[in-house]
Amino acid sequence: MATVTELHINGTKHRTDTDPSRSLLGVLRDDLDLTGSKYGCGEGRCGACTVIIDGRATRSCITAVGDCTDKKITTIEGLERGGKLHPLQTAFLDVGALQCGYCTCGMIMAGVALLGKNPTPTTQDIVRAMEGNVCRCGTYSRIVLAIHQAAKELKGGGK
Repeated sequence: MATVTELHINGTKHRTDTDPSRSLLGVLRDDLDLTGSKYGCGEGRCGACTVIIDGRATRSCITAVGDCTDKKITTIEGLERGGKLHPLQTAFLDVGALQCGYCTCGMIMAGVALLGKNPTPTTQDIVRAMEGNVCRCGTYSRIVLAIHQAAKELKGGGK
């Protein structure tokens, strides 16, 4: 049974006529062509599909689109402002915090959510916030470094 749902994604309203139990990830990728969020495990365990909903890092593969009405959703595509990458995206590039890139969008989204709640995270805060985001290439130490760098940049301290 299809239902018209209005979603607020990256500052824009989108209407979709779909089953409300369908995954947010499926709607983002297949209906709205927002393909930054990746399908990894389909069980909410790997973090490749992470988006931010109302300020919280959320696994879109296990989130029903019907539960997203009237919520603010941000995907990796929504981080760029006026042609400028988010400081965490820049930091990932600067420190080489990616290899194959499959987990990168989910890692960045989880990191952005963390920095939104805690602008000066400790290494322990970062590790705890990133638990469940899996990087098969093993760039974890560089991901932590990138989040520290972005935190400093967001506070106006530069690299």
